[in-house]
Amino acid sequence: MALKNKTNMHLKSYLFYLLLGTFLYPGLVAGQDDRPIDRQALVSRQNVLLEAVDTLGSLSVGNGEFAFTVDASGLQTFALEYEQGVSLGTQSQWGWHSIPNPDNYGRDDVTERYETCNDREIPVMTQHSEGRAADAANWLRSNPHRLHLGLIGLTITKTNGELIKLADLQDIDQELDLWTGKITSSYTIEGEPVKVELYGHQSEDQIAFRITSPLIKAGRLRISLRFPYGKECHVCPGYDWDANDKHQTNIIEAGGNGVSLKRSLDSTQYFVDATWEGTGILRAMANHHFELIPGKDQASFSAGIRFRNQAAEQSVSGFVATRENSEQAWQDFWAAGAAIDFSGSTDPRAAELERRIILSQYLTRIQCAGSLPPQETGLIFNSWYGKFHLEMTWWHGVHFALWDRIDLLEKSMWWYDDIIESAAATAEWQGFAGVRWPKMTGPSGRSSPSSVGEFLLWQQPHPLYFAELIYRQRPERATLEKYRDIVFRTAEFMASVAQYNEDDGKYHLCHPLIPAQEIFHATETDDPPFELAYWHYGLSVAQEWRKRLGLAPDAGWQRVIDQLAPLPQADALYLPAARAYEAYTDDDNRRDHPVVLGAYGMLPLSPKIDPEIMGNTFDEIMKHWNWQTTWGWDYPMMAMTAARLGKPEAAIDALFLDAQKNTYLVNGHNYQSQRLRIYLPGNGGLLTAVAMMAAGWDGAPDRPAPGFPADGSWRVKWEGLKKMP
Repeated sequence: MALKNKTNMHLKSYLFYLLLGTFLYPGLVAGQDDRPIDRQALVSRQNVLLEAVDTLGSLSVGNGEFAFTVDASGLQTFALEYEQGVSLGTQSQWGWHSIPNPDNYGRDDVTERYETCNDREIPVMTQHSEGRAADAANWLRSNPHRLHLGLIGLTITKTNGELIKLADLQDIDQELDLWTGKITSSYTIEGEPVKVELYGHQSEDQIAFRITSPLIKAGRLRISLRFPYGKECHVCPGYDWDANDKHQTNIIEAGGNGVSLKRSLDSTQYFVDATWEGTGILRAMANHHFELIPGKDQASFSAGIRFRNQAAEQSVSGFVATRENSEQAWQDFWAAGAAIDFSGSTDPRAAELERRIILSQYLTRIQCAGSLPPQETGLIFNSWYGKFHLEMTWWHGVHFALWDRIDLLEKSMWWYDDIIESAAATAEWQGFAGVRWPKMTGPSGRSSPSSVGEFLLWQQPHPLYFAELIYRQRPERATLEKYRDIVFRTAEFMASVAQYNEDDGKYHLCHPLIPAQEIFHATETDDPPFELAYWHYGLSVAQEWRKRLGLAPDAGWQRVIDQLAPLPQADALYLPAARAYEAYTDDDNRRDHPVVLGAYGMLPLSPKIDPEIMGNTFDEIMKHWNWQTTWGWDYPMMAMTAARLGKPEAAIDALFLDAQKNTYLVNGHNYQSQRLRIYLPGNGGLLTAVAMMAAGWDGAPDRPAPGFPADGSWRVKWEGLKKMP
């Protein structure tokens, strides 16, 4: 990855202000400086600047419902070259596609029965390796898949008539202006300058761009629009260019300076509208391939292109209108909500933490703040077929509440209500009460067969946690009434799934289950510690909601709360689970998520937890864990646990632990591996941890920024953050 020299200038400027703050305001800590944070300066010093091609440095514009990612050309010209980096997505919350299902694959094709406690069996949808069951599992997992809506790139020819290649872009100067949401891409082709200015509309699924170059008058620059078929791929950009006969692209309206296209892929339809200024024509080049050709009488050319899932009468916003919309919306976003400024800090990691914070706010706003739960790779490329994983919604959403952007958390809460009857049917099918939320799913809420995901439980209490966060900021009866069904029916399932054992008088979370530390076998695992703590917290929240509504406590829920099994432990350490596993001294257990720490990191202290034992467990994990097997949200989770344990230095160390999956790219994305180049739960987790460390948590020490070291190396100034439960 290549950072422009201006990036180093920003860093030097930042360090200058750090030192200046140290001398001028040596006592600066949270709450002691009444002057407001200069938010424009805070945000703008983290603008992304590139001076060379970096396929992991792709930049995006978007609004939470729609995102558009570009390469060094400023549009999506070199999609093939970027496929193994941060690929060039055009995706939306509404854009989904399913391959036809003529064999009528369904749940019965993939169901197996598993023994659980009290001589019961429950049905589970699993993956299979052969026959109809394998075909059915593959179809059910990969459909629907999120659709790549189309590539918008440049067709530029050299003086010899050849199309340019990526290497022909010289003198690259590309910048993402975070304050306005603008991407400016400047470069030369054989010495001729090209400048592309790009904005994403903040209330329409639309981009607008202006291209300035003498290559327009020379007739050597055109805009390419290409539309693919959907692709059933586990991790990929989400397009298929080899199925031209399986979809249609038709011009349904054309005239003057605009055109509308209709796209049809099996049962999926959507529309693409384009408008431009000045002279230009749209020409069909091949099936699903068009070129917008600017007239040679102009030095610049601007256009707006909108994607929509239904017909619309309103016109497409042009470049100027989209620019004004983007500038105002992004300034409003940064001016509202919370902010943290580390100016005056002497810890050398402060500048990098601030960079990660600002870029993570931008990325989660455009990738995760939509009307549906986000996928782990947002609206850039497909992971797990573009579906969302409901256990990840905690990491995608909690930070919005803590950063005083509760409306962005609430934006997708309607969806739980929308699928509640489907979730109730799943619970009933398995013999439980209430609602069992799916794990890996699309908009309909139909769960996907899996040998891991269908055995997870830790997504179940998330809606309770979200509802409580919303109530803390809006403590009104209207909030209680709005979410009461979600809260109570979730609690009904949680109480129902806890199985009573007459021998010890305790309620247990029984096999078949796989904990959040996903390495353990479903048929051999009971009482994972994080899930036990989360059950106690979630049911306690539900009881509190009954009290707030003037209802009597639910006796069944209370029995589970009072008699829930203790967290498994041995040798003064909390264990991964209660059955078949002994201690963390077994190297095979020191991998994947160290989520036992989440029981007192993500969650507040409960009667189920001994802080001393949790402290021992934290120290054991920090010394011996296999970090290469972790994931991006593990590091902020460990930081939160360290903060609650009174280990602020360890909290900072956890945020900066030297591991590949704790890498943050030049564009702010949390890199995991060559397979999964971005991972938004890591960005959301970082924001959650930093907010908690700065603003505190229920029961936190009474000092400013209680999760940061108090030795003077960190000067933490913040505005608007909310305390964590």
